[in-house]
Amino acid sequence: MSSKARLVITAVVVEKRPVAQVAREYGVSRSWVYELLARYRAEGDGAFRARSRRPKTSPRATPPETIEMVLELRKRLAGQGLDAGPDTIVWHLAHHQGVAISRATVHRILARHSQVVPTPAKRPKSSYLRFEATYPNECWQSDFTHHRLAGGADVEIITWLDDHSRYALGVTAHHRVTAGIVAATFATAAAAHGFPASTLTDNGMVYTVRLASRRGGRTALEHELARRGITQKNSRPSHPTTCARSNVSSRP
Repeated sequence: MSSKARLVITAVVVEKRPVAQVAREYGVSRSWVYELLARYRAEGDGAFRARSRRPKTSPRATPPETIEMVLELRKRLAGQGLDAGPDTIVWHLAHHQGVAISRATVHRILARHSQVVPTPAKRPKSSYLRFEATYPNECWQSDFTHHRLAGGADVEIITWLDDHSRYALGVTAHHRVTAGIVAATFATAAAAHGFPASTLTDNGMVYTVRLASRRGGRTALEHELARRGITQKNSRPSHPTTCARSNVSSRP
């Protein structure tokens, strides 16, 4: 606003232009121009400095004595090994001092006086790696889940999912998913959509036996993937979230 103020003062004082005209051309009120002229005559160039818009008084500000009580109570409770959080301080002030104050106000007082240890910032979402293939058929995910039908029968639903488009390549229900069913549903999906470059599943025995006590064997799926040169990827043990996509609703 200082640059506009200087232009307004110059137009009125130096160029001797009417206040009404200057106010209209610069899009300001005439009262502001007169106020600016008065400040200029009283302060000179000081009239061009930006003015603080902070109110001179703040009736709703927390009284200094209340702030002192909050800090003192915090120090005393912490020194006694007791809880000294905002909720506890609010309770003590209300029951022992008759002072009503909000939890948020107490927290602000403690933070302003460095009595609160700041919590670490959350990890930004941009830092997470996306488990998403770049191209169609680059990677397929598979998993199966249990479901109880309305009639009370139990079934297991196996899903094959394209990790690029999240397209559901195959969703079928079975009384029990076996290694043979895994291989058969994979072959059905491949016949319709072509073979993938890789697969990603958990470490269930129907997908892989690499963690089994008896080494050397392979499931039907592992035999098929090895025969076709398809890379088989499995999530780390105890980290099933890597394969979470294959259990979510997908586009048909």
